[in-house]
Amino acid sequence: MSTTTKNIAIIAHVDHGKTTLVDKIMYHCSLFRENENTGDLILDNNDLERERGITITSKNVSVIYKDTKINIIDTPGHADFGGEVERVLNMADGVLLLVDAFEGPMPQTRFVLQKAIDLGLKPCLVINKVDKENCTPEEVHEKVFDLMFELGAEEWQLDFPTVYGSAKNNWMSTDWQNETENIEPLLDMVIEHIPTFEPKEGNTQMLITSLDFSSFTGRIAIGRLQRGTLKENQQISLVKRDGSIVKSKIKELYVFEGLGRKKVEEVETGDICALVGVEGFEIGDTVADIENPEALKTIAIDEPTMSMLFTINDSPFFGKDGKFVTSRHINDRLQKELEKNLALRVNETDSADKFLVFGRGVLHLSVLIETMRREGYELQIGQPQVIIKEIDGVKCEPVEALTIDLPEAVSGKAVEMVSMRKGEMTSMEAKGERMICEFIIPSRGIIGLRNQLLTATAGEAIMAHRFLEYQPMKGDIPQRQNGSLVSMETGKAIPYSIDKLQDRGKFFVDPGEDIYEGQVIGENSRGDDMTVNITKTKKLSNVRSSGADDKAKIVPAIKFSLEEALEYIQKDEYVEVTPKFLRLRKIYLTENDRKRNKIA
Repeated sequence: MSTTTKNIAIIAHVDHGKTTLVDKIMYHCSLFRENENTGDLILDNNDLERERGITITSKNVSVIYKDTKINIIDTPGHADFGGEVERVLNMADGVLLLVDAFEGPMPQTRFVLQKAIDLGLKPCLVINKVDKENCTPEEVHEKVFDLMFELGAEEWQLDFPTVYGSAKNNWMSTDWQNETENIEPLLDMVIEHIPTFEPKEGNTQMLITSLDFSSFTGRIAIGRLQRGTLKENQQISLVKRDGSIVKSKIKELYVFEGLGRKKVEEVETGDICALVGVEGFEIGDTVADIENPEALKTIAIDEPTMSMLFTINDSPFFGKDGKFVTSRHINDRLQKELEKNLALRVNETDSADKFLVFGRGVLHLSVLIETMRREGYELQIGQPQVIIKEIDGVKCEPVEALTIDLPEAVSGKAVEMVSMRKGEMTSMEAKGERMICEFIIPSRGIIGLRNQLLTATAGEAIMAHRFLEYQPMKGDIPQRQNGSLVSMETGKAIPYSIDKLQDRGKFFVDPGEDIYEGQVIGENSRGDDMTVNITKTKKLSNVRSSGADDKAKIVPAIKFSLEEALEYIQKDEYVEVTPKFLRLRKIYLTENDRKRNKIA
């Protein structure tokens, strides 16, 4: 095979159009026949990714353009999946940095670019969405240059090529005012500027950077072959993180072709491949020569910053709609997740039914919960807690850089809310009619902030945050102001009762819904919890009343998404997650138990 191989990763902030661009490249390199219209966002193949419009796990796809094989790696944009981005960049020779022509570089752009520059990758800039109104491509180009300089890029990195265009409308060009027919200028840029992999002399070396799982063949190791060769049935050594060496054998070899994999007998250096049959590997291990194994530098993985308690569903309604409800089921599923989700940790607790799960943020953990829910698991989740470390005898907590983009008219309110939660403002910049405010805020303060912000700004605020470092504790942060309305009895919610209690607060359940004692059915208009009975019907007597029965006017119930529910609950509450329902409940269901075990 005389084709040269180039490996590129596509990095950008959330919603700047990574996955859309990869789609267009695939169409251009005619991976599909004319009559195959596969729809949009081909790579986001699981339901969750499609619904939310975000990429969660990175994907590989390979295309051939002008006799060059280009391996493209689509990466997630959210900070919670930063662990994913970091690993994948180890397989790339260069990166395509995508930036929105209107928004310019955002917090996440900074995060992923930092990683790419540290690894010494060549960046190529793509300024996307130039068809937006009021966009400023030239300014954005300068901003990116400033950002790279700030992040300590070297001269050869600062000398980056740029193309402009719109991935959605399928064109790229070197001049943003000159619209072209297709995205060839982008691919030409890749071929011209991304360095081809130069193999080094020496025996076999490959770092395992990601893994896949197949129920037929077991775990599959994926990485880029750095030196030497790999063949079918070859004996290899596996060098573990701690330096120990395990002998193993490769059963089958695959390289990426189009959207799928192709079985090959041998892999060339520099190509990304998948190995089947290697036992007991972890991410960060090196596949090396059987005789003289040499390890590669292993991957450092970001530490988790948040934990949640996972427990079995023990509510009165357990097992009604889920298939997997026991602690063994939940434990097995968490162990399986650990294999491929690196930034996750699971600790056992003193009870066999409870597991402490650590992750990168609310989104990272809620994606796992949502996936489990769809697979038919029932479980309960406690309030998210941040991980507190002791550094030099001082208690420290994780601190994050938060960026809020919102209309100028409501910016005062937002600043006030963040300051209440111990956030410090670092900069404030006007951009047209919007303000972009940057803060440094403890991770504790971010839990539950998004909801309040959206309410205060009538849904206009755009919030992005990324983990910065550990700093000494910042003191108490005010929790949710309002108490909960708790159900007194088990039964059906009756419209008549809901109507009569509407002045007490807002409800989360619809009339006719099954509820149980101890379930949180609404938010109290005051600060303390209140138990109410909404299962009572009207007492009917045989005396006619004149006009006292007005029609019940019921305000529609508030329905939470999973993240919202997790951010909403207090210390003494759980979110009950089943395939069909999300319910909030008190940990202790009866009022007596709650008084007895009051959590201070």
